[in-house]
Amino acid sequence: MDEKLNIYSVTSLTQYIKSLIDGDAVLAAVFVAGEISNLKYHSSGHIYFTLKDDQSVLRAVMFRPAAAKLSFRLADGMRVIACGRVSVFPGAGQHQLYAETMQPDGVGALYLAFEQLKEKLRAEGLFDPALKRPLPLYPRRIALITSPTGAAVRDMLRILGRRYPLARVRIVPVLVQGPDAPRDIIAALEFANRHRIADVIITGRGGGSIEDLWAFNDEGVARAIRASAIPVISAVGHEPDVTIADFAADVRAATPSNAAELAVPDSADLLAALSATKAALVRAAQSQLARKRDVFRTLSASRVLQSPQNTIDDRRMALAHQSDRLSAAMQNALLRKREIFMRDVSKLDAMSPLKVLSRGYAFAQNEKGAIVTDADALTPGDRLRLTLRQGKVLCTVDEITRGGTASE
Repeated sequence: MDEKLNIYSVTSLTQYIKSLIDGDAVLAAVFVAGEISNLKYHSSGHIYFTLKDDQSVLRAVMFRPAAAKLSFRLADGMRVIACGRVSVFPGAGQHQLYAETMQPDGVGALYLAFEQLKEKLRAEGLFDPALKRPLPLYPRRIALITSPTGAAVRDMLRILGRRYPLARVRIVPVLVQGPDAPRDIIAALEFANRHRIADVIITGRGGGSIEDLWAFNDEGVARAIRASAIPVISAVGHEPDVTIADFAADVRAATPSNAAELAVPDSADLLAALSATKAALVRAAQSQLARKRDVFRTLSASRVLQSPQNTIDDRRMALAHQSDRLSAAMQNALLRKREIFMRDVSKLDAMSPLKVLSRGYAFAQNEKGAIVTDADALTPGDRLRLTLRQGKVLCTVDEITRGGTASE
């Protein structure tokens, strides 16, 4: 007797198997531990990979919404614990894991996320020391971005009030723990900068576990701190605790109390410095006053102030003496000049043509007034003017003897 056979198409059988798997409560939410291989970050934002152990492999996918929530970056060879549902992908006819969450297996997920984010921001230059701004020496306004009810804010208010009561302190209340804390802190930083409510900002909280402090390891918080135009002091946890905010801030404080000490000077130290400066100024003024007093005493004892008339008489005598010396010098100079003048006059008189004329000589000038020294320059009939020692004679040339000199 023949039995009726059920024949399935590939698609219908695959859908049947998929319906069986999808209906299994265990496979609807399962944790799978394995090593990542064949990792691929797709441009769509999905992550495709394979989970394997020493005997089997399991295809897996994490779609973009879930992948965006990962706090660390996957890598081939990384051991993880993935949580999701197992189903069949009809196109490949294979079962695979649709991962919703994931954490490293054997390494703390938060620690790994911390290290990966720190390296990412360091590579971007977000922690560059050249970007760090100096804190104001004497801040007038201080903003505390922290929980308004924690012990940390009380410690900071106490220390700020004791060290530097001149500063006005404004608390900007935020959540410092939980999934909404990063958003609160970022908004507070933006508010403080937008309204310029402070000269320096302290943000942080008291100690706790790494999970408690995780809001200060948020990438958005780090970028908001770095973008702040107001210098920021990060004060998170106890001294051994280090967060991403510490690297991004302008100054890292070991504790919130330490942040308050770094933010303001100690008024007691300032008063001591002012007192020392005042004492130094007083000593300098007293020293200068003593020197001026000595100068005054010296001048007061001087003869010019003790007997002004005697001084005037002395000056009058000195002036008369100088006047006599000047007059004598002028007379001597005048005599020397007169002697020189007389010598020059005698020389000029000896060389004067009139002196020659007085000895019976004369000099002749033609009609143009030029002196005639050569008979060859004349012709009979020329008119000459003869200058004698006394008077002049106008005559006519009748005869010329040419050649020879006056001595021939």
